[in-house]
Amino acid sequence: MAAGYQSQKAFAEAVGVDVRQVRRWESDHPPWPHPDLQQRLAELTGQDMESLGFTPPPGRDHPAMPRRFSSASSAVSGHRSTVPLQAAATMQPPSVATAYETITRAHRSLYWSVAPATLHPTVLAHADLGCALLYETVGQTRRTVAAALAETWLLAGRIEFFDLREAEGAGATLLRALQAAGEADDSLIGSAILAHTAFIPGWAGDRESAVERMVAARTYARRGPASAEFWAWLDAVEAECETRCGNTRTALHLIRHAEDTIAAGDAHPTPTWMDWFSPVRLAAFKGNTQLKAGHLPQARTTLLGVLDEMPATEDKQRSVIYGDLAAVETAAGQPVEACRYACLALDQLEITWYATGMDRIREVRRALAPHQHEQCVRDLDERLYGWATTVSALAR
Repeated sequence: MAAGYQSQKAFAEAVGVDVRQVRRWESDHPPWPHPDLQQRLAELTGQDMESLGFTPPPGRDHPAMPRRFSSASSAVSGHRSTVPLQAAATMQPPSVATAYETITRAHRSLYWSVAPATLHPTVLAHADLGCALLYETVGQTRRTVAAALAETWLLAGRIEFFDLREAEGAGATLLRALQAAGEADDSLIGSAILAHTAFIPGWAGDRESAVERMVAARTYARRGPASAEFWAWLDAVEAECETRCGNTRTALHLIRHAEDTIAAGDAHPTPTWMDWFSPVRLAAFKGNTQLKAGHLPQARTTLLGVLDEMPATEDKQRSVIYGDLAAVETAAGQPVEACRYACLALDQLEITWYATGMDRIREVRRALAPHQHEQCVRDLDERLYGWATTVSALAR
């Protein structure tokens, strides 16, 4: 029970034996387990055979409690990374996993409204706590903590990459997330982490590395099994990477496939932690790709539709959509309308900062250079180059 198994049946399934065997082990005179089962029992409970109540037969020694290791995929780091983990003398109760998960869910919700510079240190501290708990839990409790830790590291990596623009730090953080997912043996969150790592080379124009990581992400997703919405998100991630690498035709094909996948649907549920994607978000991906492909009327229609359907809580994403609409109007030779959308994006950024949204506005301002003497562009500059934004721009 201390390892998180609330019934003989649950423990029997974890060990790989039938319930009768567990009952024999819980009897007054339990039989000495087979060596393979000794190893498994020690891994699941964090205790050696004698501590569990077994008495070795005369002349037979029992193996020491094993030392456990976690391996991260070479798809991220290029080598196998092992982190030694061993059970502590004092085990935490199963309730610690529920408590840790609760805080993880709260951080997931706070991401959409709390300033990233404020939330990020708290998320990192929660990850440190999760790492400590891995040494103090075993069995199902440990796997539950590890899954929540993987989500926590993933959130930290998302903040670093999308909000703080710290790509190098995000890569290291996502590697830690993948290690935690391996400890939890959770293929779906492992797939999500790998897909996030593809953004890093994809945004840098390194298509080969991005595609390699997406292959790994899809491999993990097949072990899930993944929902239709999850598969569609993987298509959207790959489409964004292809767009960043200049392959808009391939990207649009991937987005059409994602739309068909969502329309077909399936019986598999989407993980609760995947709160960053929806059909509206897919349309946002599509509008950006249409923009980069030069399909301006289609991009305008798609992005305006996204604004109409987007939930009121989507402040961060709204700044990105306004930025893309500003880019559409800039490319269409409509500087007044472009500046109007850019200012709307800045209004959103004043509510909730999002580096990705600000990047969109800076791209628009560079594209407006031929119109820089027009009053609308000068008014935009007054908004864009306040003290805080100017210092931030120079620091970059």
